[in-house]
Amino acid sequence: MQTDNIIKKVEQFVKEEIKQADSAHDWWHIKRVCNNAKLIAKSEESDTLVVEIAALLHDVTDIKITGGTEEVQLHKLSSFLETLPLVAVQKENIVDSIAKQSFRKSLDGNQELSIEGKILQDADRLDAIGAIGIARVFAYGAAKGRELYNPQDKPQTRQSSDQYIKTGSTTAINHFYEKLLKLKDMMNTDTAKRIAKERHEFMQLYLNHFYKEWNGEQN
Repeated sequence: MQTDNIIKKVEQFVKEEIKQADSAHDWWHIKRVCNNAKLIAKSEESDTLVVEIAALLHDVTDIKITGGTEEVQLHKLSSFLETLPLVAVQKENIVDSIAKQSFRKSLDGNQELSIEGKILQDADRLDAIGAIGIARVFAYGAAKGRELYNPQDKPQTRQSSDQYIKTGSTTAINHFYEKLLKLKDMMNTDTAKRIAKERHEFMQLYLNHFYKEWNGEQN
């Protein structure tokens, strides 16, 4: 099976798995993460096919999108990979990269990742910050019925992945402090660090304007 046909088969599988996803985790999010991953991979020695497939599949085990349990979704992912003409080490790398890449998992300590896993993690985190990241915060917050901002609700501090699951953000603005503003310093690759710096600064500028407008102050 040629590479193009492999990618098309993966895309079809992903579209079916995420068809109930909110607009912050939809097909266009997948495509942006894939584009980010391919850009980063240009500067890293990596298996580019593994990078692209992992980027396309990275949300199919996310239970807030697919429902069910993570174990069931990982089994489904592994079963799908068995239908692709990849060698065992590539399949294992894809599953491992996806299983370890989330921000939530990092709360339990640094995960040992392959270079492909590091690229995937950076690519996904880049889509969570900057102008797109801001749009996604409010899209997801609206889908979950969260308040835009409430000065009386302070950002939460989570010490573990279990706490992160059990205590969702109270407001959209709190999510910046609970996650997004932390991502710049969590990037793995030089390319992602460079891009993240600019996007991080844009979010800080946005928040400054948000608070001025909220309080009726002149910019």
